[in-house]
Amino acid sequence: MNISNKIIYYVATGIFTLVMLFSASMYFFNHDYVKTAFQSLGYPTYLIYPYATAKLIGLFAIWNPKFYLIKEWAYAAFFFAVVLAFFAHIMVGDSEQTAAVIALLSLIISYIFSKKV
Repeated sequence: MNISNKIIYYVATGIFTLVMLFSASMYFFNHDYVKTAFQSLGYPTYLIYPYATAKLIGLFAIWNPKFYLIKEWAYAAFFFAVVLAFFAHIMVGDSEQTAAVIALLSLIISYIFSKKV
């Protein structure tokens, strides 16, 4: 086990976690802003709270080494969620895709290095 692989894994996973925690906290604590954003993207607003909860559960799965299969599913779900978020922001032209790019890059690095750790 290479120490630099561990460092890269934890930094990438930490960055991804921060982006997802910020997102989930916005969903819970700044609902009106998120509701407006969801409406501008064409998403139903009833998904806000379940989506925030799913993000938290997914983060728990990624950080828990005992849930190997669920961890794989969480990485896959986050991948699709982030890619779809990126393209949704591109399609509406709101220039809000930066967080999705950061999340996607850190998620991919985290996944690759999770296999090496």
